[in-house]
Amino acid sequence: MQQNEPIINVGILSAPKIEFILNGAFITPQGNIFSGKQIVSWENEKIIFGGNTFEVLEFTAEEPDASFDLMDVVIGIGFHWERKENQRFKGALKIIVENDKLTAINRIAVEDYLISVISSEMSATASDELLKAHAVISRSWLLHPLQKQRAKDKEQRPQNEFKTFDAQFSALHYTKWYERDAHTNFDVCADDHCQRYQGITKASTEAVVKAIEATRGQVLMYDGKICDTRFSKSCGGISETFENCWAPEPHPYLTKVIDNPNAPEGFDTDLTIEANAEKWIRESPEAFCNTTDKKILAQVLNNYDQETTDFYRWKVEYTQAEISELLQRRSGIDFGQIIDLIPVKRGESGRLIELKIIGTKQTVVVGKELEIRKWLSNSHLYSSAFVVDKYEIINSIPQHFTLTGAGWGHGVGLCQIGAAVMGEKGYKYDEILLHYFKGAELKKIYL
Repeated sequence: MQQNEPIINVGILSAPKIEFILNGAFITPQGNIFSGKQIVSWENEKIIFGGNTFEVLEFTAEEPDASFDLMDVVIGIGFHWERKENQRFKGALKIIVENDKLTAINRIAVEDYLISVISSEMSATASDELLKAHAVISRSWLLHPLQKQRAKDKEQRPQNEFKTFDAQFSALHYTKWYERDAHTNFDVCADDHCQRYQGITKASTEAVVKAIEATRGQVLMYDGKICDTRFSKSCGGISETFENCWAPEPHPYLTKVIDNPNAPEGFDTDLTIEANAEKWIRESPEAFCNTTDKKILAQVLNNYDQETTDFYRWKVEYTQAEISELLQRRSGIDFGQIIDLIPVKRGESGRLIELKIIGTKQTVVVGKELEIRKWLSNSHLYSSAFVVDKYEIINSIPQHFTLTGAGWGHGVGLCQIGAAVMGEKGYKYDEILLHYFKGAELKKIYL
């Protein structure tokens, strides 16, 4: 058992100039003490601060109750709720040069980090069992890559983007997925690409603190290793397998899970078959995450998440002009007018892994699920579990498209809305975890 609580590095903000306020006394490695409002800027691959240049700057709090504020932190990057806000953090502040900008990094202990993550990822008023379950998966997700030798992993990291000509479809075949370990200068970022971390800006309740303390050091493990505990807002009734969203590496604990004690009647749940997927998506089968209970949804969703009103089933409509312009802008490919969107391959949850886009100028088969979602929305389509209806077809060209879909997010691992419902129904946190992560074990790895 590891005895010491790990310290992690969280990338918060990247900008040419960073403004921050030191609330209390902070000391640099050079022995200088600072407090109050500060400004750093980037110039010629250096940090400019107080008229001097630095390769790296670090400010460490002299008192445990000291904090620092970062101005204009962007949250929801690339999503429809993207905005800036000022945020407050505990721990140390480190500033580095990265990609012709400055990056602000928060060095903080794991358990303090988790208190913020639980409040940032969901409402701090969630049920005790949901809070404890999320504490365990957030801790596991964080520590999973840190158990590896990072340098060695970088050498062995598989290719995640492929462009080939697919003779079967007479089309360009474009496949891309987005690895979670894209960061090289810190352990995790603070936005949805990793886990939402907004410091102590979000109000943490006593219940959140108790949930962290009650599960301190606990992680999910499989075959002696910490699990890669993915999660999303709503699986849509069935969770997806890992390899259908990311690298083709099966994770035995990230497999298909029907989000219901029993399979819903009247449905064939092999959603890799198109007819079954279409029936599943067009209807509303019973599932833990099939809820409109505002009290439960408020446990999982912060204010900006509640700007989205449809979680379990949703619709998006496009005119021909809208969808052709959108696809050209988002993919960089001029399809001409869009003739059809044809499912090629679906995963276990009904999410499209490959979609064939037929245009008057170009035909492309695109995957995986997130790339499909990126191409078909100004930010991210709620999920890739959708079916397509075409209307007003003139000279073989549809004038309107309707996408009817299921779920929100990639659907792998824990379903946050489903887990919230389970908590309300009286399930304990270990039961919630083992429902979504089949075959995993709950273990304590540090005191």
